[in-house]
Amino acid sequence: MPGFELFGDLERKELNDVLENGVLMRYGFDGMRNGHWKAKELESEIESRFDIKHAQLTSSGTTALNVALAVMGIGAGDEVIMPTFTFVASFESILAAGAIPVLVEIDDTLTLDPTAVEKAITSKTKAVMPVHMCGSMADLDALKDICDRHDLYLLEDACQAFGATYKGKKVGTIGDAGTFSFDFVKTITCGEGGVMMTNNDDFAMWADQYTDHGHDHIGSDRGAETHPILGYNFRISELHAAVGLGQIKRMDEFIAIQRRNHGILKGALSEIPEVSFRRVPDPEGDSCGFLNFFMPTAELTSKVVQAFKDHGIDSFWNYYENNWHYVRRWDHLKNAKSLFPISEEVRSRIEGIKDQKFPQSDDLISRNISCLIKLSWEEQQVRDLGKKMTEAIRSVL
Repeated sequence: MPGFELFGDLERKELNDVLENGVLMRYGFDGMRNGHWKAKELESEIESRFDIKHAQLTSSGTTALNVALAVMGIGAGDEVIMPTFTFVASFESILAAGAIPVLVEIDDTLTLDPTAVEKAITSKTKAVMPVHMCGSMADLDALKDICDRHDLYLLEDACQAFGATYKGKKVGTIGDAGTFSFDFVKTITCGEGGVMMTNNDDFAMWADQYTDHGHDHIGSDRGAETHPILGYNFRISELHAAVGLGQIKRMDEFIAIQRRNHGILKGALSEIPEVSFRRVPDPEGDSCGFLNFFMPTAELTSKVVQAFKDHGIDSFWNYYENNWHYVRRWDHLKNAKSLFPISEEVRSRIEGIKDQKFPQSDDLISRNISCLIKLSWEEQQVRDLGKKMTEAIRSVL
């Protein structure tokens, strides 16, 4: 991770197909295309590789979440349970639907704590949104059981876990719908793009319409198509889809490199008794896009972070001080800093986050260090990095 590190001939070939025919839009202009339909081809590749009935490409991982919430009928006043540790797009998509993000604790998987989820359910809850952060997965058996018992949708935000599996099934395909991001820093990139996946035929039909202004896509004359529903322009372009089509054909290669590099670094850090690792519900299914480990205290974690900087080690984060990924710094959410009016119900609920305490999440995130696993590293580079990381950690113990 990320896939842009290894751009090559496959991506160039797919892009050149589009540039040579000149059709950059995924719909229409049939006679000019010379048979090239990159978005359709990429959707078919996803459906095949992920054993899912339907894949709908979108302009981003965020709009993929927008689409998933829309086809589930989630809107004004509905509650969606989400974790305190995620990218801001998770709550942005909920707010864009007019719904209420309900933040709950994470556990040592760095994803939703099922116990906290069950406690947060109310009569207004419509969906649970686990976010498979940093390449690994949530406890999907427990979360699916909760959703089944309470008649809730399970929406997997798998944007950071492309290629991860859970008990033999690809994450993103286990819930009622799932999403991936294909932005520039994901394992498979389109530059910008995303996908919503589902086995629900109605969800798929509505997603196809919703992403393209409500077009029904029936017939061969785009101008004559009807609009069964309101929609938006969440389309991916053929150029972006072409990049992704080249990349997804290298999916197995990328995941294998991640797992090799992750294994080397984890093996090196395992020699330090003070280091512990996140719990992975299905270790064999970890996509290994990140290596996440904990130090015993927040104070010691800060010292390790500084030691990494002093030793010239980059591509790591302590999310406790991060503006994008942890609730502690989401001041724009807590203060409802919106350009447009927000309903009083939603405003009061999100402003109330300022008064919420998340001691379990604070403890875990303040002690966590997350290291990006790069695809471009050669094996000896990774071994040298592992040695340097252990030296840096030992220097502050």
